[in-house]
Amino acid sequence: MARLQSRSFSHRKHLAHYPEDYQPPIWKSYLYQLQQEAPRPKRITCPQEMESRPKYYGREFHGLISRERADELLAATEGAYLIRESQRQPGTYTLALRFGGQTLNYRLFHDGKHFVGEKRFESVHDLVTDGLITLYIETKAAEYIAKMTTNPIYQHLGYTSLLRDKITHRLNRTRSEPKKVTFQHEDKITPSPLSRRTTLKDGPEKHCNYEKIHNFKVHTFRGPHWCEYCANFMWGLIAQGVRCSDCGLNVHKQCSKLVPSDCQPDLRRIKKVFSCDLTTLVKAHNTPRPMVLDMCIKEIEHRGLKSEGLYRVSGFTEHIEDVRLAFDRDGEKADISANIYPDINIIAGALKLYLRDLPIPVITYDVYSKFIQAAKITDPDSRLEGVHDGLLQLPPAHYETLRYLMTHLKRVTMYEKDNYMNSENLGIVFGPTLMRPPDQNTLTTLNDMRYQKMIVQLLIEHEDILF
Repeated sequence: MARLQSRSFSHRKHLAHYPEDYQPPIWKSYLYQLQQEAPRPKRITCPQEMESRPKYYGREFHGLISRERADELLAATEGAYLIRESQRQPGTYTLALRFGGQTLNYRLFHDGKHFVGEKRFESVHDLVTDGLITLYIETKAAEYIAKMTTNPIYQHLGYTSLLRDKITHRLNRTRSEPKKVTFQHEDKITPSPLSRRTTLKDGPEKHCNYEKIHNFKVHTFRGPHWCEYCANFMWGLIAQGVRCSDCGLNVHKQCSKLVPSDCQPDLRRIKKVFSCDLTTLVKAHNTPRPMVLDMCIKEIEHRGLKSEGLYRVSGFTEHIEDVRLAFDRDGEKADISANIYPDINIIAGALKLYLRDLPIPVITYDVYSKFIQAAKITDPDSRLEGVHDGLLQLPPAHYETLRYLMTHLKRVTMYEKDNYMNSENLGIVFGPTLMRPPDQNTLTTLNDMRYQKMIVQLLIEHEDILF
């Protein structure tokens, strides 16, 4: 089978260093050749002007004719098409298309664009062109398509290592499998709470293995493109496949379900820092935690730990917004020093705003209920175990962010005589910021506030054994 060498792999061309075992991918041309062979659309026009013709249809509209009449008009030419008004449901329209020696009928819709399925087209002609390509390829290559993911180029020797080569300093420690913490009782002697908590601390350590799923979205490719998973041509006129909006990986829609969770976001595609998914941001910047967290905490610990009402007292909203814009514009080069923002409450407010604006909270929606249930446990040691189990289920970047923040907030409480902020006060401030109910129900939020406060309070007070 003939094969083509790819020239469409442009978004990875900036890689400067190639692994020794790297071999250029070979792109398979079979489906491309089939697309070139597909029947071309031929419009069958109506000889007379139809007064009932909708303004968004042309001379291909034949009015109220039967299926049999449409079949007669199309019978001579493969790829021929026309539009007729349905006799069974007047006011609705049908696309009649000749393919494979028979007339196919599709309910046709228009909402500013033309469509019979998911894809929407500017013109009926484009819709028919795309339809003929799809019908032809799926008819001729059904078995081939069913098997095209069995030997993916994504696993090709040297190829996957090339995709990861640009992350030379990536954290790649293997994450331990989360295990439920258990306590050993010897000689029927009940261990003290302290020894139990020591056992809890000695449980499985949480390692960061910054996995991230791809953020695939349907994409229309201009010019020929090949799938970067199976190496086959992405056929069709529009919406031929999907593209990861974070790293730029291009694949078939069906192949996207098989791609590993190994997205490495491209900084050029990350438009902002605030409101960006936490894992996406740290992967793009190759940092264990968001730079906003590191920089704000460093500034606060340098000059603000004794500030009265730290994190409770609000800074000026306009100045906090300025800090947000500085991070979005300059990233880690943002200047948040005392020369620019002498009021430490502005920096503290910016940090809270960053955490509050995360699309997925630090304590994620998936484990929210587990933490709330843990907070409701009356036995102190069992409650800690429940919280610990919840922590083990957090995504690595979220876990590391929470750990670093709790270590900082523990230091804040050490200056309680000056700042009047103990773990309970900080729990009130950070509870709703770090965890939100998945359904965003107001009543649920109000009912859960005391448990949110309790969780953060526990995390601060026991950060040395929980993390």
